[in-house]
Amino acid sequence: MRFAILSRSDHKSEAIKSRVKQYLADFSLIYDEEEPEVVISVGGDGTFLEAFHTYKHRLKDTAFIGVHTGHLGFYADWVPEDVEKLIIEIAKKPFEVVEYPLLDIKIHPVDNDQYKQFVALNEASVKSAEGTVAMDVHIKGAHFERFRGDGLCISTPSGSTAYNKALGGAILHPSLNALQITEMASINNRVYRTIGSPLILPKHHVCELLPLYHDRRFLITVDHYTEMYDNIDRIECRVSDEKIRFARFRSFPFWKRVHDSFISDERT
Repeated sequence: MRFAILSRSDHKSEAIKSRVKQYLADFSLIYDEEEPEVVISVGGDGTFLEAFHTYKHRLKDTAFIGVHTGHLGFYADWVPEDVEKLIIEIAKKPFEVVEYPLLDIKIHPVDNDQYKQFVALNEASVKSAEGTVAMDVHIKGAHFERFRGDGLCISTPSGSTAYNKALGGAILHPSLNALQITEMASINNRVYRTIGSPLILPKHHVCELLPLYHDRRFLITVDHYTEMYDNIDRIECRVSDEKIRFARFRSFPFWKRVHDSFISDERT
């Protein structure tokens, strides 16, 4: 089996990376950063996102494992104390593959067919560089609402526990092939109206965001990467045809993960 490791680069994470790399090599596994079958992330969720985007071109051939070395990582099943057990599991046992849906984003410019396409594990967010975001929201090709506010967040089910949750969105189980649209400080008064609630769309429903003013600049963030765009005709968001594959060697139910991340108090 071929494997690669990405580390947060702090001393603790680098030490674990070196140990895992050496032990797996002792079991005759091959370290291969170009075409790994398994990618091990050592750090936090930010490191895991970096690993995902580094190997997003190999989603059908690569499975991911997370080891968290700081605060509890939502994508990490393993802690440093269990590294030796993880090494034996990887070397000796076939792993179960668990797949989570992803978000597909296409940014279409005005008067140009050359759109930019991205895939997100957590979410994409749209904010304005120049005040209020003003956009028409279309769902399945039909106008749904005219949004005015600070911005919109479109998240995956696994990303529903990240920025989406901070905005008051719902937590979705990642077995659902869906995306969620959550508002950021929408303007609602006698003149302007939005739905004011998160929207959950199934896989076959496409959401399009159409800026009212093409000369406005927008800050678009895909996971932890942010770029500025202008002359946008529309932003197309849908559930991706691709999925991320997790290598699982033991059960770690999603709701336990949510509980441990947001509710559990180790002091009690």
